[in-house]
Parts: sequence; structure tokens; C-alpha cells
Amino acid sequence: MKTNWLIVLTGPTGIGKTDLSIEMARQFNSVIISGDSRQIYKELYIGTAAPTPLQTAMVPHYLIATHSVTDYYNAWQFEQDVLQLTRDLFPQINPIILTGGSMMYIDALCNGIDELPTIDTELRENLARQYREEGIDPIRRLLKQLDPVFYNQMDLQNHKRVIHAVEICMMTGKPYSDLRTKPKHDRPFNILKIGLEMDREELYDRINRRVDMMMQQGLEDEAKQLYHLRHLNSLNTVGYRELFDYFDGNCTLPEAIELIKRNSRRYAKKQLSWFRRDKEMHWFHPAESEKIIKFVIDTIHQKGKPA
Repeated sequence: MKTNWLIVLTGPTGIGKTDLSIEMARQFNSVIISGDSRQIYKELYIGTAAPTPLQTAMVPHYLIATHSVTDYYNAWQFEQDVLQLTRDLFPQINPIILTGGSMMYIDALCNGIDELPTIDTELRENLARQYREEGIDPIRRLLKQLDPVFYNQMDLQNHKRVIHAVEICMMTGKPYSDLRTKPKHDRPFNILKIGLEMDREELYDRINRRVDMMMQQGLEDEAKQLYHLRHLNSLNTVGYRELFDYFDGNCTLPEAIELIKRNSRRYAKKQLSWFRRDKEMHWFHPAESEKIIKFVIDTIHQKGKPA
């Protein structure tokens, strides 16, 4: 019988996952593993709302600021890193809290993902040339043909991810979606999924205020320092790409800020749609911390009872 528990605390951007995860970790004398695909980059501090030094001093955090934006990192690597962390931590700590809203990363950890292939240089260059000459539409159509499931799940405005998905399909001869979830991998620990949700108007207000706070904290300067690296996939991220457009003279600063807010709201909507398809998710409002903690305790207790 599995006795160790990984508590996955997830939900849309800006909903309050960080504060709640710290409260839960302190309650259970636990640690926090980040499930955010961008907080892993040390240069993206303000724009990813990474935990503050005070917060990381309160509870040990893992997979925060461990890589540079110039490093290649993907969902398969994340899965392997978290599995190794659980092997190291579970003998002393149980349960462990994992929190974040990166859909594919959490999916890879909970369901498994095959190792992604190294892309052939010639194939990569040919697709890059096609994109420069014809735009993203023909490559989108190719992805729809090769992997209609992933086509309907992903952000089709993110041309780098569209191209990468086509690369993987063409390298393996299989749909990218098949590599991500089939078959579901068994884990040597129990997984309990907690999803956070709230009224849309309340969530959107939180997102808008958080963007304003990021700007006050110096997001513009942070993005300016990374402007010369704007071609990297790690920087094709809400909050940075809009400011890069401002630096390029394509919009004003107020317009860039409004675009960050709009695109953050759209991303939150996509996250909720994704996570709501998961039948294993248990939904709560982030203000219900006591109720959530009791639910976790009761679930672990019930599962631990002899049959």
C-alpha cells in the first residue's frame, strides 16, 4: 500500500496558490516543489511572481530559480526532476506540496511523458524557413493534421510551441499528445489534486492588480535586461513579450500593460478549462484554507485505513 502523498495544488494564474501552499506546507511541516514552468528561470523573478526571499525562508522551496533562460528545459525533464526529489524527500517528509499552474508540467508528472526526442537540425531549419517565408498558418494546419488532439489544447498564438509540436510529430512519427499521456504511468506515491477557483470577475480583478504591482516592482527594467534574448522560447512568456513589443516601438507602455492584463486573463481561462477536464481534481476557493487542510487530512486518514 502506498503511504506517501504528493498534494498537487493548482489553478489559474493570480489566484493565490503561493500563499496557500505556504500555509499548507507549514501546517504539514512540509516543503514546496514548484510546478511553474517559468519560475525555474532565475532571471524571471518579477514577471513570474516567484516566491519572495521571505516566503522561501518560511518553507523550503524546490525548482525555483535553478536554471537560466538560456538553458533548455521541458516537461519530461521536469517529471524526472520531481520524481528524483520525491525519492530524496519522502523518507523524511510526508506529505509533499507541489504547486503551480503549468498545465503540461503537472500533466507530465501525474500521468507520465515519454522522453522527448532531439530534433534533427535540418528539420528544425526547414520549419524555421517555412515560418519566415509563409508565416505560422501552414504550420498550424500541419499540426492539426498530425495531432488534432494537441492542436485543440494548445495556445495556437504561440508560434514557437506550434513549431516545436510539429517537430516532435515529424521526428517520432507519432502525435505529440500520445507522448504526453499514454499510457498513464504509475507512481510510487498517492497524488491528491486540489484545484483553486473563484468567480471570474474576482479572479480578473486579482490578475489586473497583480500586473500593476509587477510594474511597480520593476517588471519593465527586468524585461529590458532580457531584451537581447527575446528570441528564446523561455521568454515567449506573458509579461515579457508584450514589453518587448513596446521596446520595439509597436505599442505604447500603457498599451503593453493592458495587453499583459488581457493575455494573463486569457491564460487563466485556458488553465481553468484544462484543469476542469480532470475528474480527479477537487475544487475549492483559495480562502477556504481550513477546509482544504481538513480535506487533505481526512483523505489521507481514510486512505490509510485497512480495507
